[in-house]
Amino acid sequence: MASPSPRLTAVVCAAVAAVLSALVATGWDPLLAFDARVASELHRTAHAEPGWTRLNRLLTDWVWDPWTMRALLTAVFLWLLLRGESRTAFWVAVTAIAGTFLQQGLKALFDRDRPRWDRPVDSAEFAALPSGHAMTAALTCGLLLWLVHLYTVRRAVRRAVLWAGAVTVAGVGFTRVYLGVHWPTDVITGWLLGIAVAAAAAALWHRHGTTPSVRRGGGPEGSSP
Repeated sequence: MASPSPRLTAVVCAAVAAVLSALVATGWDPLLAFDARVASELHRTAHAEPGWTRLNRLLTDWVWDPWTMRALLTAVFLWLLLRGESRTAFWVAVTAIAGTFLQQGLKALFDRDRPRWDRPVDSAEFAALPSGHAMTAALTCGLLLWLVHLYTVRRAVRRAVLWAGAVTVAGVGFTRVYLGVHWPTDVITGWLLGIAVAAAAAALWHRHGTTPSVRRGGGPEGSSP
């Protein structure tokens, strides 16, 4: 079965994110009750398992922090520049910046309160919707997956990036809810928006027929794979 096109992926993810955001903004009771139930249950677990909670804080504050994701994209940006792929490098940079502005703009627009607890196990600033951690991770991993499809045909590399990205995106989303700083819908909306922005960037790139100097069939032009 063929994979969905980047454009279709972007449209579907953006549409679902818009619906979820609208339901939250209008206070749809079933969705808010789901948020409260899941967040409360995980918060009780966080107090009961302090070791697991410390691990989640380490992961969310360092391994999967948005600044870690941005540092990774910065390294990719520099790597592309060194390879002479300046158009691809700046495309990645502009996409990442656009995602950050979109994220902050939506936070200001919805201004959703974060969960509040009598005994919090972690804290976070700014509004809750969408989750910045979740959106940044999804956008970063989406861009990396797109890049490995542009620059390599090695199935092992693509699979490694796919699995590492899936673990990162799922893991960071879990930590944000588990630590009581986000509602589940904040995370889900962040995931959807991050994927939508990455997919939209890929769709626009291919629409203009831009190709890297390293072909999908192997190494640089004029060389053997």
